[in-house]
Amino acid sequence: MKARNTLTAALILASALPGAVQAALHDRGGGFIYDDALDVTWLQDANYAKTSGHDAGGLMTWQDAMAWVAGLSVYDAVRNTTYDDWRLPVSDFCFNYSGCVDSEMGHLYYIDLGGVAHVDLATTHNDNYLLFQNIQNPFDAGHWSSTVASTYPSLTVWAFDMDNGIQSKNGASSDAYLYAWAVRDGDVAAIPEPETYAMMLAGLGLVAFAAGRRNHLKAR
Repeated sequence: MKARNTLTAALILASALPGAVQAALHDRGGGFIYDDALDVTWLQDANYAKTSGHDAGGLMTWQDAMAWVAGLSVYDAVRNTTYDDWRLPVSDFCFNYSGCVDSEMGHLYYIDLGGVAHVDLATTHNDNYLLFQNIQNPFDAGHWSSTVASTYPSLTVWAFDMDNGIQSKNGASSDAYLYAWAVRDGDVAAIPEPETYAMMLAGLGLVAFAAGRRNHLKAR
């Protein structure tokens, strides 16, 4: 019974490790932010197209944005690996234009960042906003999604304005320029903190002690 109680205590300790109960966004290091609600990983740099030197300002046509993200490779120095499975965010067919939380960018804006419709995100947000870099807030350009809104009489694509939380249709013509924010499915490997390792070792030590104690009692 005593050994069982010790084992139970070890399991409780393990469940209390950092990461057992987490918020929606997690800084994985290396320039990656994981959203556990959508199970996607955002580039921490929202305007990586500019930062990486692909475009002087980061503005691209939809066709160029789709081609850029399809060929994008980002090296993760923390885990010594390269990710090349990036895409543009997907969007729902939201006709309310504001409060479109089922779109990936809408979920990020309203749920994760605490944005308010028709209000500048740069002035109204929660602490998660500080996890990212270069979130664009111009009044004349939003972010492309990969979701086609309509094809007739011309091709239009859903776009999301990170300035005010408005989703709208944009013509995917050669003279329409918006930003592109890269995202990928799934998580990158989390890097446990040193204290996490210590607590894990302590928990495993308790489990080993309980098992040894139980075997000793059986042998008597």
